[in-house]
Amino acid sequence: MRMVDLIIKKRQGEALSRREIAFWIDGYVKGIIPDYQTSAMAMAILFRGMNEEEVINLTDLMEHSGETLDLSNLKGVKVDKHSTGGVGDKTSLVLGPMVVACGATLAKLSGRGLGHTGGTLDKLESIPGFNIAISGERFTDQVNDIGIVIAGQTQSLVPADKKMYALRDVTGTVESIPLIAASVMSKKLAAGTDAILLDVTLGNGAFMKDIDQARTLAKLMVKIGNGLNRDTRAVLSNMNEPLGMAVGNALEVKEAIAALRGEGPEDLMELCYTGGAVMLEQAKLCKDQAEGRKMLEQCIKDGSAFNKFVEMVKAQDGDIEYILHPEKFQVAKNIVPIYAKQSGYVKNIDALEIGLSSMRLGGGRETLNDVIDMSAGIMLNKKVGDKIASGEVLCYLHSNKDVDVINKISKDVAKSFEITKDFVEKPRVILEIIQ
Repeated sequence: MRMVDLIIKKRQGEALSRREIAFWIDGYVKGIIPDYQTSAMAMAILFRGMNEEEVINLTDLMEHSGETLDLSNLKGVKVDKHSTGGVGDKTSLVLGPMVVACGATLAKLSGRGLGHTGGTLDKLESIPGFNIAISGERFTDQVNDIGIVIAGQTQSLVPADKKMYALRDVTGTVESIPLIAASVMSKKLAAGTDAILLDVTLGNGAFMKDIDQARTLAKLMVKIGNGLNRDTRAVLSNMNEPLGMAVGNALEVKEAIAALRGEGPEDLMELCYTGGAVMLEQAKLCKDQAEGRKMLEQCIKDGSAFNKFVEMVKAQDGDIEYILHPEKFQVAKNIVPIYAKQSGYVKNIDALEIGLSSMRLGGGRETLNDVIDMSAGIMLNKKVGDKIASGEVLCYLHSNKDVDVINKISKDVAKSFEITKDFVEKPRVILEIIQ
């Protein structure tokens, strides 16, 4: 078997067998098949696509290209949640403790942010002392003790994805839906959980820009998961504006704390209640999603979800004083308000521009080696559908950069808000559930 023959076969639109895909993935991980041939295969897949059987085989072979986590000795049904990324997305910090307070088990491996999307690990590391390097025996002991862990992915998990994603990023093949689906699902399946909820974001601030594209990806990932014997479901959520009010690491942790105390923004809570109800149904802890939602509302009301977050932070060496007293978080030295220049209703907030501006203020990284300013970011004061008067504050920029730099960024942020005189309805955050 020769790799060049497989490239030609895919270029002509033919389906690859499991044996052929295994030859490619195994050879690539071992360094026998070079980057330039995998680049050619990725481009052929981008243009020619893959059928469902091919994608399931690719995912399965990528999942088993390295170590996989065995969570069979952990108590309860293990649930996991993955978001395809967005702006202000601190859902895991709220949703994880909620579902665990209701009896589920969450053993979650998360990633860092790059570009305009924030990473769960970066947010957690804004809590002084918080340790994301939990692996092996400590990982399983923590889940058995308190039901929840959110940690970083080990280097030995899914090496095929690590090599291929870096290559796709520089060869213009990131957009391939089969390759996106295999990348996401191979990592989730290797993490060893029983059930997976996928939050597929769509809109200006997300990777998927329209609902048809997002639905196609979501359905494919659900079929992959179910085809590989994991209960997999998806929600399509709106990312045309930032989720919640806070964008930036410490700012988002403080908002997550407020949400767990029952003071969260409406859109964030709706996503957590809806997604959490699906997860509780997957974990067989409720008879239907309506009952699951009531359980989640109760765990916020009685404080058990907040207490579970405190337990997790303490177990992973974080300073719980910052959770109990969020005012202890470091505040940026410069907080600059952006004012509305006209009265009316907020028609649109450019989530992508808000995310990029937060990054430029110091709250994100353009390359993996960039150092994040945990206090930097943007706090919205208005959301789409809100009424606003001329001179009222739209948002606040938080940064330790020079005022001249902040002033340049403030012009872009001001342009990201569109105001109209006509009434604007509040947008829905949950657009569809796929199961």
